[in-house]
Amino acid sequence: MTKTTRSQAVLALVFALAGTMSLAQTGGEATFKAKCQMCHGADGLGATPAGKSMKAVPFTAPAIVHKTDAELIASTKNGKGKMPAYAGKLTDAEIKDVIAYVRTLQKK
Repeated sequence: MTKTTRSQAVLALVFALAGTMSLAQTGGEATFKAKCQMCHGADGLGATPAGKSMKAVPFTAPAIVHKTDAELIASTKNGKGKMPAYAGKLTDAEIKDVIAYVRTLQKK
C-alpha cells in the first residue's frame, strides 16, 4: 500500500466514523422534532399553542430536571396527563435517544 493510498484509507475511515457519530447524535433530535416539538416547542419550554392548552411543563422545571431517565422514559412510553403514550409508536432506543436530547435542552 502506498503512502497516498494509506492516507486516503485513513481519511475515509475518519469520515465514516464522524458520519456515524453525527447520526447517533441527531437521532433523538430528529424524533423530538417529529413527535414532541409541536407541543413542547423547539426549546422544550412548552410555550407552543398546543403546549399551553395542554399545560405542558417546561423541561427546565425542577420537577422534570430532577426526574431520572427511567422516570422520563416511563412517562414517554405510558403517557402522562394529556400526553399520549409512545409505547409501540417509538422503539425503546428512540425513546432513550429523545430523553438524551431533552437533557441537552435542560442545559441551555
